[in-house]
This record gives sequence, structure tokens and C-alpha cells, in this order.
Amino acid sequence: MKKGKTSQIQGFKTAKVIYGTVDSVNFKSVYLNIQTWVDPKINSENWNRIVLNLSRAIKHSVLESLDKILFDNKFIVDLDLRSSGLQKGKKSFLNLEINFYLSGSETDFKSRRIKDALKKVCKQVFQDNFTNNEYFKFHLTKTKKTKVEKTETDNL
Repeated sequence: MKKGKTSQIQGFKTAKVIYGTVDSVNFKSVYLNIQTWVDPKINSENWNRIVLNLSRAIKHSVLESLDKILFDNKFIVDLDLRSSGLQKGKKSFLNLEINFYLSGSETDFKSRRIKDALKKVCKQVFQDNFTNNEYFKFHLTKTKKTKVEKTETDNL
């Protein structure tokens, strides 16, 4: 029996944003997943430190924008960005998963309140960490397909 559910959050040009739960019957936690491609703006000797600082900054952004009535103060931020392969001019995949725990109140997964609270967190993370980032430029896809390329393949 399938218990998990997912839903997409629209409105972000540089990332795919999904939220979901692994158990909608005993609904106690929800995850927010942000997937994007990063293109380093500079070359650096210590990408590990830069990625760790990004992860720390994301945690602060989540804590600032968290709906403390709906969610528990404890949450898990898992930033997956391989620092070993980062170099200027080469895009790398970034996966950010944030797990939230509901604070006692009975809520439905599809409720507007949960979606709005998660969208608020997502907007704060984008504003603080992705927009005007000094180290990375963020993209929705690895390769940029122009409309000219799409129309040429459609005619074949």
C-alpha cells in the first residue's frame, strides 16, 4: 500500500521544488526538496569550506522563516553538492532536502497552510542564499536549450 505523497511548488525559475511525505496516513513529517544546477563563478582552492558555509547559511534562513506553530523547531538540512568536482565553467548538480516535523496539530498533507509555509521557507532560502550568490550561478537544467534548437528538432 502506497502511503507517500508529493506535490510541486511553482514559481522558481532556477530550481525544481517538491515537497512530500513518506507516510500520509500517520502524517508527522514533511520534506522539502530543491534541485538545481550550480555553475561556479570563480575558481577556489577550498570548495569544501564554501559548501559548508552555504549549508550553514541555508540552516539560518530556514530557522528565520520557519512557521513555529505548524512545525517543530528541530529540522534536518541535507545539502548534497560534490565539492570535489567543482570548477569554473562546469555545472554541478545540487540537491537540497529539508525535513520538517509537525508540532502536534492535526493537519492534512494537502492543506494550503503547509504549502504556504513551505513556499515561505523556500523563498527565504532563495533570497538569502541563491539570489546574488558570490560563488555560484544557479540554473534549472544542465544544458541550456534555446528556442531555435527546439524548433529545428521539431521540424525533423
